[in-house]
Amino acid sequence: MALAAPPPARVFAELVSAHSPTPTPALVGRSGPPAPHGREVHVSGSAELSAGPDRARVSLRLGSRKDAAGAARSSVARRLEYIAQSARQRGVLEENMTVTEDFSRVENTYQMEAEVCIVFSDFGKMQNVCNLLTEKLGTSITISPPHFYHTPEAVDTLRRQVCVAAVGNTRRKAQEVCHLFGQSLGKPLLIREEETKEWGGHIDSHLPNSPDSLTLQERIQNATAHASCRVFAVFEIKGKENRRTKLL
Repeated sequence: MALAAPPPARVFAELVSAHSPTPTPALVGRSGPPAPHGREVHVSGSAELSAGPDRARVSLRLGSRKDAAGAARSSVARRLEYIAQSARQRGVLEENMTVTEDFSRVENTYQMEAEVCIVFSDFGKMQNVCNLLTEKLGTSITISPPHFYHTPEAVDTLRRQVCVAAVGNTRRKAQEVCHLFGQSLGKPLLIREEETKEWGGHIDSHLPNSPDSLTLQERIQNATAHASCRVFAVFEIKGKENRRTKLL
């Protein structure tokens, strides 16, 4: 599932020399060049970054069917306590564990079922907890494959980083162009984000239909988010490079 669409293109900065006449304001979302300010270099640049998931959710299911209601409840309760204790001992906070229980009567027996959902930010701890529970509880518990996803904060960070990287690439391109003609790059007059694209990645509410045969690394790779950004910039050209600075 694609990540949520980012905001439309917007002006990040427009710096005009005090000695220049007041320019015509650039319109947000328009790709045309700004009003002339003198000697300028117009460049565009892009960047592409990726970010692996920062969260994983694991679901553990267990149940018991007994002739006596108390026996069914206590059987599940003992295993729930062991699961919670094992997770806490390995640094999982209570707020990252959710337990749901369902008690019903089936024919002449009592059935108690429970599900524990644990959210991990440390995938190494996740593997340790799951391996321990598989070893100690065996077939009395069913552990689902982990669902990897990105928090909204991680998605926002990726968007900011790819934009900053695109601006940096654009500035370096402008510097190289000026250097080619023996000129110095001046201050930016306009920096505009023109296009952003995002693909891949999962969000918490989306459960992909991934086959159980996938390895852990394959699941992480499938959940990796990618983003690209293209920016347009206008820089002032200051004049010839200082020869001493150039030699340094």
